[in-house]
Amino acid sequence: MGLTNVQGMQGLGAWSAVPSISTGYGHWGINVIVVVATVAAVSACVLLHYEALTLLSRSLARMGTSKRRRVLRGIFGVLVVHVAEIWIFGLTLFTLIFLDPRFGAVSGISSNSLLDNVYFSAVTFSTVGFGDVIPLGPIRFLVGTEALAGFVLITWSASFTYLEMERYWRRD
Repeated sequence: MGLTNVQGMQGLGAWSAVPSISTGYGHWGINVIVVVATVAAVSACVLLHYEALTLLSRSLARMGTSKRRRVLRGIFGVLVVHVAEIWIFGLTLFTLIFLDPRFGAVSGISSNSLLDNVYFSAVTFSTVGFGDVIPLGPIRFLVGTEALAGFVLITWSASFTYLEMERYWRRD
């Protein structure tokens, strides 16, 4: 671990003990594997999201209960799907780091802790970005793409929720 110049929140440079991961960028095989893993994780999440929203929509249409229960079921269903998607990205990140250090590292958490990687995935997926965890090396492609995918999937869920609520609240 060496000293690396890290930009602070206000744009001021600060020195921090962050491992420098530079060997993976020059290795095309490592970069290709990261891209393939990223495409696989995004594809799995989009397909899961589509199927879950389809099932949820059908389930809500068959419910004979009150509008409140339909809305609550929809909200909890969407939350469960997002947690599953976060785990998909967290497992992908954990697997890459575990397989070969040339894929990169994550400063601020224990790389060999699955739950720490899932935490980082949740912060990235939700685009919160606390800044306590920093990806290094080729895995930054996965992490950056996860933020975009999370934004799109959360927006999709918001649209779905709005449409379902409007449909059932007007009916009663």
